[in-house]
Formats: sequence, structure tokens, C-alpha cells
Amino acid sequence: MRKAFDQGRIFGTTYGSAPFRVLALPGWMHTTSDFDACLGALAPSTGCVALDLPGFGGATPEPARAMGSAGYAAAVAPVLHHDLEAPAVVVGHSFGGRVALHLAVAHPEQVAALVLTGVPLLRRTDRPAAKPPLAFRVARALHRRGLLSDERMEARRRRSGSADYRNAPSTIMRDVLVTATNETYEEQLAALRCPVELVWGEADDQAPASVAERTASILGSQATLTTLSGVGHLTPTSAPEAIVSAVRRHL
Repeated sequence: MRKAFDQGRIFGTTYGSAPFRVLALPGWMHTTSDFDACLGALAPSTGCVALDLPGFGGATPEPARAMGSAGYAAAVAPVLHHDLEAPAVVVGHSFGGRVALHLAVAHPEQVAALVLTGVPLLRRTDRPAAKPPLAFRVARALHRRGLLSDERMEARRRRSGSADYRNAPSTIMRDVLVTATNETYEEQLAALRCPVELVWGEADDQAPASVAERTASILGSQATLTTLSGVGHLTPTSAPEAIVSAVRRHL
């Protein structure tokens, strides 16, 4: 059932009925429908909520200004406090996992466990960081000196950026993506106090399994890693049963 939360500031979908004990947050430009299979399977016994994050194409409007994953966590926190039964299990896919991590650190009393899947928590080590093309670097230098207009610089960014950057619906959302892409989460991982389930596609090409393995190493006994053979980045839709199993271990 579609529902408005936090006095209409954020929208989502409920599965089952209150009390709601599971909160799910989707990946970049994805909506609550990604979790239909996962949360639908849980709903007969456990009420669940999935949220459309601000600007991700659902009913929730984009933020007034660009912010990183901590800002998104602050936007989601009122739902966690007022609509979920504490402590709740928080599920995060990709960008939603970044937000979930910040939620768990900022509100430890509200989060029983994290279930993270396909989340770029650490810098990749399987390939060097891509250096911007020379033409882009020249344009950026000219822009900094006031010799290239904002409009032409933005056009250059869109030509040179990733598919996610090019397809972002506004300048604000492109800036959100850039902010999040440049974040790292070692500090937040060190501050976590709840159990963490890492449910990962072995064939994930956006947040490879090596990221999950390194994350599990940092978290030690706090983490459980489940690697799924033949599964890629979109775990919630391609392997919902694995996420359901991870959530049930903490209900």
C-alpha cells in the first residue's frame, strides 16, 4: 500500500500491517518496487516499509539542495523513529545501503541489524581510479578561472560523466551522485554496533564481491557474508529469497 510519511515529506510502500519491523531503502534511481518480492514474502508475518528516496523517481520530491548519504539518512530518520517498531532491521541496496549505514551509526537504538547488498562501501582495488579525459580537465581549469560558463561546463560534465550521471534528472541529483561517489565509509563501519548481513552477488560489476569481503574483514564477527553465485548487482529482484533469509535471522 502506498503511503505518505513524515507529514508528506517522503513516500513509500507498506507491506503487511503494523507494527512495521523492517525498513528497506533502494539503490540509485530505483523505487520501492525493487523490494516487492522480498518484503511481500515477509509481510504475512512481519510488517515492512520501503521508501522512495528523495529524487529517485518515485513520489518523493528531490532535495532542495545536493547532499550526501548522511543527508539522506537525516531525511529518512523521522520514518525510522515514528513509523517503525524499534529496533528495526534496515535493508539497503547500493545507494540505499550507504544511507542505511549512516542511519545505524546515528540511531543505534533504532536499528537491530543491517542487511546490505551491492553497496559501494569501500574504494575498489580491482581497477585503478579513472582519470578524467584531458579535454575535461582543461575545461574544468578554464571554468575555475571564469573562462568557461557554468552552462558549458555542465554540458561537458554530462558528456564525460557516467551513465548514472548523464541520466540524472537534474543538476541537484547529479551533484548528489558526485557527492556520494566521493564518500568513503571506514569511519562509519568502525562505529557500527549492530550485526551486519552482507548479501552479495558474485557477479556484481558495480560493487564487486571483493568490496563485501573487505567489509566483512573490517567488521569481523559482527558481519555475516553470503555470496550468491551467478547473481549480479540487482540482488533484491534477482535473489530476493537470500535477502529474506538474512532479515529473518534478526527478527
